[in-house]
Amino acid sequence: MVKTGKSKSRSRPRKGIWLIAAFKLLKGLFLLAVGIGALSLLHENVAAQLNLWIAVLRVDPNNHFIHMLIRKLWTVDDKRLVEIGAGTSFYAALLLTEGIGLALGKKWAEYFTIIATGSLIPLEIYELVKEFSVIKIVIIVLNVAIVVYLAVDLRERRK
Repeated sequence: MVKTGKSKSRSRPRKGIWLIAAFKLLKGLFLLAVGIGALSLLHENVAAQLNLWIAVLRVDPNNHFIHMLIRKLWTVDDKRLVEIGAGTSFYAALLLTEGIGLALGKKWAEYFTIIATGSLIPLEIYELVKEFSVIKIVIIVLNVAIVVYLAVDLRERRK
């Protein structure tokens, strides 16, 4: 029997890593679109643009969530749009770096993802305490699961 030099865990497909990579890439692309969208609304009436999109997409204008969104966007000015665009674009770049690195099977990407994702969990918990949301809980649970999975995977491969 000839050894190839690759460990058994290294040669088998790592579906968990691929799922995490896909999740990070999808989140990154979504946030990139949000950032670009925010910057494209500079010097525009944001609430009026939202009303236009509601009509184009044929969304129920009497929907509670739509009214809540309009109320939040009514006071958004150019300074806030730049902040939203810059913040989401930066976070998108972070997520896309993680996702691409993981998809390419780079070990540094696993460490980078553990550090980046783990360091944002306290902020997510703070946001949850500030304003409770089931979506925020799901995001926190997913991020904790990602950090634990990657840490365990790295540890097992080191043995």
